[in-house]
Amino acid sequence: MMPLDRRHDLSQPLDRLGPDETLKDRSDQLRGTIAAGLEEELTAAVPGDDVKLMKFHGLYQQDDRDIRDERRRQKLEPAYRFMARVRLPGGVLSPGQWLKLDELARAHAGETLRLTTRQTFQFHRVHKRNLRAVIQGLRDVVLDTKAACGDDSRGVMASINPELSALHAEVYALAKQASDHAIPKTGAYREIWYGEERTGPSAGPEEPFYGRTYMPRKFKIGFVIPPINDIDVYAQDLGFIAIATKGRLEGFNVAIGGGMGRTDQAPDTYPRLASVIGFIPKDKVLEACDAVMSVQRDYGDRVDRSHARFKYTIDNKGLDWTKAAIEDRLSFPLEPARPYRFVSNGDKIGWARGENGREHFTLRVENGRVSNFEHVALLDGLRAIARAHSGMFRVTPNQNLIIADIEPQDRPMIESLLKEYRLTGLNEGSGLRRNAMACVALPTCGLAMAESERYLPTLVGKIEAILAVHGLSGEPITIRMTGCPNGCARPYIAEIGLTGRAPGKYNLYLGGGFHGQRLNKMVLENAGEQAILGLLGKVIADFARDRFPDERFGDFAIRARYAAEVKEGRHFND
Repeated sequence: MMPLDRRHDLSQPLDRLGPDETLKDRSDQLRGTIAAGLEEELTAAVPGDDVKLMKFHGLYQQDDRDIRDERRRQKLEPAYRFMARVRLPGGVLSPGQWLKLDELARAHAGETLRLTTRQTFQFHRVHKRNLRAVIQGLRDVVLDTKAACGDDSRGVMASINPELSALHAEVYALAKQASDHAIPKTGAYREIWYGEERTGPSAGPEEPFYGRTYMPRKFKIGFVIPPINDIDVYAQDLGFIAIATKGRLEGFNVAIGGGMGRTDQAPDTYPRLASVIGFIPKDKVLEACDAVMSVQRDYGDRVDRSHARFKYTIDNKGLDWTKAAIEDRLSFPLEPARPYRFVSNGDKIGWARGENGREHFTLRVENGRVSNFEHVALLDGLRAIARAHSGMFRVTPNQNLIIADIEPQDRPMIESLLKEYRLTGLNEGSGLRRNAMACVALPTCGLAMAESERYLPTLVGKIEAILAVHGLSGEPITIRMTGCPNGCARPYIAEIGLTGRAPGKYNLYLGGGFHGQRLNKMVLENAGEQAILGLLGKVIADFARDRFPDERFGDFAIRARYAAEVKEGRHFND
């Protein structure tokens, strides 16, 4: 690991750390007073700044905003609960792990699970007194919530492509290694959640890589296998693009500096697509992780958190400077990037057969919400399948679920259970609905300014009616919505993107690339549903009439001048 003698840029002396950096520096390696706060019975919240430290433990304190005003009128504290996010590299889990997640969700999380846009699970509405039960339950099946949030390496993503199973297995193994390698090493997690005694490190500092202040902001890593850009590799701080010949993995093109977050009315914040800087052999992945992360660790902005992501470090220092700094920390030079090609960033819904003869069924899970709904008992159905399934499950980056590695003789049994619980009907719908994605937003996310998960299905239905009029129901179009500008559902690379501004009001973006290769552009600001549908109706009508053969909706929106082409993140707000 990179030593700590260059932990901070000389332009940012230690006495000029921002408040969050100071908090981390004084946190006793993420311990703070979390343990004491968990025992405080007079409040359902965690007092003081520990709520920020708990993010490093994969936990967000939230409250039910649907009843916030009513509780205020009753002079009650907000209905505080916690979101717990599981660390699940590459989205792969066994049926036994699924059954444990199901058990914990029914006992402690309102009988619901959420598949996230980064291939993992979130429990919502967990009471403070039940956090240890959830985390210790996860430990029973070798899962945890370490570094699922916070200023560290977040959950590592990996391509889900069952038709390339041998190659996928190798890439997944590297993603798992990268995740285990990059998480914090502090003993705080084991002490607070498992009740272990504190012991000092055997040698050297407790955090040999992260030091006392960890990363300036979150850092996202992903592995992708062309031609499907399902992880949206250009949205990652560090992306590894697999280069294979005849199914044999040779190495990876390295992409750096992607990120979706921005702030409305702050033109110096913007989304950015990652830049490809070269090729590395496959046995150099962990060394590359250390080199790239250490450059951001040492030179990222530790004063202004709104400017602390790796994308800003790269744009401030310059891409050539950043590449040289990375190469200076590697034991080998980067080779020239090798050719590759993407064709989409969506999931292949339904049945597919892998090269090893096993079957895989991709189930569309609308906005990732797994629960027992009025029209379909999804939670119960997947529990029944997990009890019978001998293969694996895989969470996709598009919030869907693959029932994977099904032996051919077991397919009729899985098909029977899918039919019994009416799950196959979830895969029906337009090309737009199959490529829709939303963040959680209201009522639990404290950052949300508008609905997302609860509203997008309704809006999609109204857009579907327009598409049907023009014979475009089957046309695959990516649409993504978030309740705020932070971009958790990666809206800024969707062909149709919406970000919340206020209840019922959204910014509308058009022109993103079909396989995540281009940012979109805002065409309506702070608009309501009527204005959004009005403009989309015009674009869809023109698209149906004037599109070129095989032209994608986002490409047409630019060619028809409904949206300007954004060639660089720094010009996103121009």
